Amino acid sequence: MKRITVLGTLVLLGSLSMAVKAAQQPAPQPSVENITVEKVKDNLFVLRGGGGNTAVFVTSNGVTLVDTKNPGWGQPLLDKVKTLTDKPVTRVINTHTHYDHTSGNVAMPATAEIVAHEMTAKNLAAGNAVTGLGATPNVFKENPGKGLIKRTFKDKLTIGTGADQINLYYFGPAHTGGDAFVEFAALKVMHVGDTFPNKGMPIMDKSNGGSGVEYANTIAKAVAGVPGVDTLINGHTPAQTTPADMKEFGEFVHDFVVHVQAAKKAGKTAADAIKTWTAPAKYKDYAAPDAAQATAWAQVIFNETK
Repeated sequence: MKRITVLGTLVLLGSLSMAVKAAQQPAPQPSVENITVEKVKDNLFVLRGGGGNTAVFVTSNGVTLVDTKNPGWGQPLLDKVKTLTDKPVTRVINTHTHYDHTSGNVAMPATAEIVAHEMTAKNLAAGNAVTGLGATPNVFKENPGKGLIKRTFKDKLTIGTGADQINLYYFGPAHTGGDAFVEFAALKVMHVGDTFPNKGMPIMDKSNGGSGVEYANTIAKAVAGVPGVDTLINGHTPAQTTPADMKEFGEFVHDFVVHVQAAKKAGKTAADAIKTWTAPAKYKDYAAPDAAQATAWAQVIFNETK
């Protein structure tokens, strides 16, 4: 028994050592080499690295990018696109306002049309901090007049026709108050941004109009509202997912909200709710949340629950 205990301790210490070393590794520097390419369809690619996943949609008239990554990654992103096509970037769509999806806007061609939901346009111009994350980078203050939204929509916007058609949808507040779902209609693929970033606790950014209580409902509307889609490009996953995965993710968020609301009803605090939260077994492959950040999002749910 002692041998097993010692071995277990050594394994634990080894795992912790590896985790510490990983945490100490410097963040990848902005470069073409640090952006990877995955071909989804003949004219649709996903570029990973340097922030949120970027979709590259090559149309008959030029390239549409969906999201533009962290500060400093805009030019490497453009250079990477040049390895895929000679066509110019003519349009950028931002799924939401957060800096890891929009900062590259400032490096885009001045002629590129930048499109987003109307609330994202307001949020980007305001430069609000992200709930639970504190102060965040704002390249738009450093580059006045560059990269802001030029075209907005409220509920739905269709751009292009036939093989080039893109449908933009808004189903309500979730991750932020302006989350856009971007459907490449002919390809049956949709970029969902950080409404479904990965299998883990999502940011509920009240500072930018997001909602904890409405999050799962918005996800359900998106799954039902775009029925032809079979493939999803997510905000931060290493591979594509499916609408069934997003449905499950919505259920995960719903279960978390119910737990937090029950804690409030019992007279507990948001911090108490996080301490007692254990994801149901069906979500065993979901990453555990950072306690401090999750407490901030639980507080959002507390404040929304009357």
